[in-house]
Amino acid sequence: MTAETVAPEWMHTQISAEQYDSWSEEQCAGIEIVDGMVVVIPSASKRHSRLARILANALDEAAGADWNADTDFDVRLQDVPLTNRRPDVVVYRAETIDLTPTRPEHVLLVVEVVSPGSETTDRIVKADHAKAGIPFYWRIEQAATGVPIIYTYVLDPATKAYRDGEMFTGVIKAAAPFSVTVDLGTI
Repeated sequence: MTAETVAPEWMHTQISAEQYDSWSEEQCAGIEIVDGMVVVIPSASKRHSRLARILANALDEAAGADWNADTDFDVRLQDVPLTNRRPDVVVYRAETIDLTPTRPEHVLLVVEVVSPGSETTDRIVKADHAKAGIPFYWRIEQAATGVPIIYTYVLDPATKAYRDGEMFTGVIKAAAPFSVTVDLGTI
């Protein structure tokens, strides 16, 4: 006798913004919605979560009163078809902290920390933040040496695509409206 895992019905049908908004936080944890379809996010390792938290804390401190930096919440890129992404770190306008959902116009920067289970998604697919108009995107690779490599991208408004910014190893420096230096080599 074998036990079969049966995926819930909602994983096989397109989800509307209204349906998603009616779900509990527990139901929304660990998933993203892309073109209305549920995508399960791989569980983050402790190293991945720690790096995201340290970066969020440093960005939050550097951002001042106008911006917040947090981890683990949705950014609603579009309503139809529904696309909700859950970046590892989001820098967003402080005055929008109570607005739900967080929209691209509230966001300055999204950061993805690449893990073995998320390599293709974080390197290629997550660039869809550009189409939504989010000005900055950082991708952090966890190198074999243990010192992270940070790739920065800047939105080109004319093409709605990211162009390469600077690359850093172990130290992050952000441009205006805030600046931050973080020694990630000690993680």
